[in-house]
Amino acid sequence: MSFFLRWLFAFLLLAATYNPSPWNYLGWSAAHLDSDLPLIALFGVLLIIGYVIYLRATLRSIGGFGMFLVLALVAAILWVLWDFGLLDLTDPQIATWIGILALSIVLGVGLSWSIIRRRLSGQLDVDETDT
Repeated sequence: MSFFLRWLFAFLLLAATYNPSPWNYLGWSAAHLDSDLPLIALFGVLLIIGYVIYLRATLRSIGGFGMFLVLALVAAILWVLWDFGLLDLTDPQIATWIGILALSIVLGVGLSWSIIRRRLSGQLDVDETDT
């Protein structure tokens, strides 16, 4: 359940920033730049905080190469689904949602990697501390 919640928050973070519907930060901020600048700044800072937390944790846990591998795995799964005719990528809106899903899986795995690794190997990860 903990992986699901981390993935869900990553999905919501990415979808809140941009998605093909009218309900996204980039579209809203561009449309209301003159009238709602303080709210645009507040929500922008909140999104940046969310990205910093996720990206820093992901880079520390699986690194850039690990992010590439998880994204490559998701891309290969999508390719297989497309090849078997189970997925249609001709609609740009569906393709955008699939991209958001793929990136959220990378961030969810990155934030949950210590838990996943402990369950797979039985080993604990310990952060280094300065003494």
